Amino acid sequence: MELFNGNDFFNSFLMLLALINPISKVFVIATLSKEYPRGEVNRVVFRSSVIAMGILLIFGLTGNFILSKLFHVELYSFKLAGGFILAVRGYTALNKGLFFELSHGQKLHDASVVPIASPMIAGPATITASVSLQTMYGIGSVLTAIVMVIAVNMIVMLFSEEIGNVLNRYNLMGALIRITGLIVCTMGVQMMANGVLDIRLLM
Repeated sequence: MELFNGNDFFNSFLMLLALINPISKVFVIATLSKEYPRGEVNRVVFRSSVIAMGILLIFGLTGNFILSKLFHVELYSFKLAGGFILAVRGYTALNKGLFFELSHGQKLHDASVVPIASPMIAGPATITASVSLQTMYGIGSVLTAIVMVIAVNMIVMLFSEEIGNVLNRYNLMGALIRITGLIVCTMGVQMMANGVLDIRLLM
C-alpha cells in the first residue's frame, strides 16, 4: 500500500468532509456570535479545530489499536454507540432547532472542547471513519485528508457570522438547521445499522 495516493486522498477527503459537514457548524457558531465577542468566538473556533484535528490524527495513526487493544472495544460496538449519539444530536436539532445549548454556568472556552471539538467535529462518525480509512488507504493519504478537512471546516466556521447573516436575511437558518439535523440523525441510524451488520457477519 502506497504511503500517499491521490485517489485515496480524494476519497478520504470527501468522506470526512461529508461526515464533519462544515455547513452544520455555521448554525452553531453564528448563534454564539450573537452572544459573545467576535474575537472570543474565533479563539474558540481555532482551539476546537486544533483539538479535533489532534483527536482524528491520533486515531488515524493508530487505527484500530486504541479501540481493540487499549480499551478492548470492537469497531462494531463503537459504531453502535457513536451512531446512537449522533442520531440523538440530530434529533435534538430537528426538534428544537439547535444542536446544543451551553449548560448553566458553562463558559464558552470550555465549550470549545465539549461539544464543539468533540463530538461536533471529531465525533463518533469521523473517529470511526478515521479508523476505517486507515485500514483501507495509505496512512499518508488519510492523515493529509484529515488536516485538509479540518482546515476547510475551520475556515467555514470563521465566516459563520457572515454566512448566518445571509441565511437569516432570507429566513433560511431555522429550516436549514432542521434539515441538517435530519441528515445527521439519518447518518447516526445508518452507522448503527452498519454496526449491526458487522455483528451479523461475525456470527
